[in-house]
Amino acid sequence: MKSILKVAVLAALTACQPLKKTGTMNSGEKAQAEKTTDTTAYFKATGVEPFWGLKISDESIEFTSLSEGTEKLTFHHSDPILAMDANVKLYRSTSYLGQLNVQIAQQECVNEMSGAKFPYKVTVQVKGKNDKDFKTLSGCGQYVTDYRLHDIWVLEKMSGKVVSPTDFQKELPNMEINAAENTFMGYAGCNRMRGQLFYEKKILRFEKAATTLMMCQPGNKESEFLQALAASTTYYIANNRLVLSNPDKETLVFKKVD
Repeated sequence: MKSILKVAVLAALTACQPLKKTGTMNSGEKAQAEKTTDTTAYFKATGVEPFWGLKISDESIEFTSLSEGTEKLTFHHSDPILAMDANVKLYRSTSYLGQLNVQIAQQECVNEMSGAKFPYKVTVQVKGKNDKDFKTLSGCGQYVTDYRLHDIWVLEKMSGKVVSPTDFQKELPNMEINAAENTFMGYAGCNRMRGQLFYEKKILRFEKAATTLMMCQPGNKESEFLQALAASTTYYIANNRLVLSNPDKETLVFKKVD
């Protein structure tokens, strides 16, 4: 019964509407505290014993817990410090409410209560405004894949040039992206394909692509398409177009289809 009660309380703490705080603050902090925050988080994490939750969005970093003094802390978003030799990010935040340090490391993590597996291990150091020392908490998290990717996309340009069905076997390459499961599947221009997405903020990679083994016609550009897809590392979406690129160049442009 106590565990059920804790979960219920935690759910209330992580509700969309921010809690109001009292205390002395400057005008910028007051505006941030009173503003209804955008709950579109690109990273979420949770931990148990004690229960806590974390949401990172483009606007803010929100921490919630069952501990007195740190029930809900909201900070302005700041860019993380990146490790040089590993996929590790460190966020440092300070406001009139307290201090928060968040380390996100790409490492398989298992939730101690549910047994669910997550791709990131999260370490939180938190100190409320009345606390003398930091509390260190551990948990698991994951990036929330951009929901706008969840659609069917047909290739329109490759390496800056408009493509046509004659560049491929029968029709233009196309794929259906499942943002909830981080998978993609479709037609590569000759063979069927499927694979997995790697997604972080501003990063999108198409990995573990597998295709059928059909014999392709001479001059078919499927191989070029698959190489460009594998080389893509970043993206943006505008005007019903999904544009993939890497540090060197724009690689592929897809058009959304209904």
